[in-house]
Amino acid sequence: MTTIDSSSVAESSMDNTSHDHLHLHTTNTVDNLQKTSTKHRRACGGDGFGDDGEALAGEGEREVWATFSKSFHQVQTVLDQNRVLIQQVNDNHQSKIPDNLTKNVALIREINGNISKVVSLYSDLSANFSNIVHRRRGANAKSDGNIDSNDKEEYMEA
Repeated sequence: MTTIDSSSVAESSMDNTSHDHLHLHTTNTVDNLQKTSTKHRRACGGDGFGDDGEALAGEGEREVWATFSKSFHQVQTVLDQNRVLIQQVNDNHQSKIPDNLTKNVALIREINGNISKVVSLYSDLSANFSNIVHRRRGANAKSDGNIDSNDKEEYMEA
């Protein structure tokens, strides 16, 4: 039976350069999305959801980016905590000391709980983003007077 040395897997995937690359990639992606959004809004003469111009776009974009930033910061904090916990589990495993191996049970449970937190944070981010989009579309449609009966019911529920 072949086994994988868990410490080498964790070290290769969880070192600081990997974390820095993830943070840099996330930052660059957000910057690129903001630039693309601005270009699209200007090209369309509006905010990308309608023709209400810069005032509504600026307010809506700030809300979206603030939500993204807060959520990604929370996710990164939990992932950083998991990286430390995984290192502790690996150290305990390598020590082969029975007491340390027993401690791994609680550490692994905490890691699993943190993974659930990350899933929840991403779910909340998705729901928040969806709500922002629906509110902006509703505000744009109301200002244009283009709400049909089906849209009215949808916006009244949101």
